[in-house]
Amino acid sequence: MAWLVLVLSGIMEAVWATALGRSEGFTKLPATVVFGLALFASMAGLAYAMRTLPTGTAYAVWVGIGAALTVLYAMVTGTEAASPLRLGLIVVLIGAVVGLKLAH
Repeated sequence: MAWLVLVLSGIMEAVWATALGRSEGFTKLPATVVFGLALFASMAGLAYAMRTLPTGTAYAVWVGIGAALTVLYAMVTGTEAASPLRLGLIVVLIGAVVGLKLAH
């Protein structure tokens, strides 16, 4: 159960990171509200997962999922450029996250 919550928390990290950028310094209310809710959900889930998973592993998986999804979303929406190198590095990042799960 902790792993499922951790993955969902990593997804929420990508949501709050994207919403933070779209809030334009907390001047856009809808994005600011999404940021706050997603931040709370992400942190609460991470805290829950860390009750049973090692801190370093849980944090690395959480950050990896959040970072990969945030960059992928930015590439899909055209906010950031996509390239074969960048996509390959995201694959490596996701592979490292999966490796941490398998090594647990």
